[in-house]
Amino acid sequence: MAALADADLSLKLDKSTSAERIAELQRRMLALRLQCGGLIGDGRLGPPVCAVFEGWDASGKGGAIRRLVAPLDPRHVRVASYAAPTPDERRHHFLSRFWPVLPGWGGMSVLDRSWYGRVLVERVEGFATPEQWTRAYHEITEFETMLAAEGMVIAKFWMHISAKEQEKRFAARAADPLKEWKLTGEDQRNAAKRPQYEEAIGEMLDRTDHAAAPWHVIAGESKHFARVAVLETTIRAIENGLRANGMEPVREEAEL
Repeated sequence: MAALADADLSLKLDKSTSAERIAELQRRMLALRLQCGGLIGDGRLGPPVCAVFEGWDASGKGGAIRRLVAPLDPRHVRVASYAAPTPDERRHHFLSRFWPVLPGWGGMSVLDRSWYGRVLVERVEGFATPEQWTRAYHEITEFETMLAAEGMVIAKFWMHISAKEQEKRFAARAADPLKEWKLTGEDQRNAAKRPQYEEAIGEMLDRTDHAAAPWHVIAGESKHFARVAVLETTIRAIENGLRANGMEPVREEAEL
């Protein structure tokens, strides 16, 4: 089972090595995306791909997502960001607001935050009752299992950084006029509740890590390392998903 301890926060990559590796991986990602879209290979549509990003505030989710989708035609991938549900959304089952962005065959979606808010912020901040967030573990696992049974490739990432690194990144944001908008009072309040969040994260990883949609805990202390790890993991998941659906992944660049 996945756990925060799985992430070795000492792992690092220098900027130049990371940039070189990212360029290679992005080309591979493009080839697989074109294959899933039926644009290269034998013309069949590949499985839907859904990458789910969760993590600490300032853990590098946005940077990892940018590197993941940068080589892809924006017509063929959807990035959706989720915050607190609206009053109307709260009138419905918590999973309902995610259905519209889920990909169909040949499609890809990237979620910046997701249905895991029910067992994280909604649990810790008291926005969901204990009965609601306790029930949600089973509901989420069944939801993901259902999607995977229809062929969906689900790659779930927890971006992990230390409290010290998080505070360092908060300070850097506050000092940058073009990034200070990212820093809110909510970020600081959440950081102050880190022990409660660590408990909620631990239970989330333990209870929702399953064969159909495993968790990948990414060491994010080094942004350069984390971005490479996310690309490598997503590529591996897509290749496995293609094979599981009777499709051999295209060979390297010769196919482009």
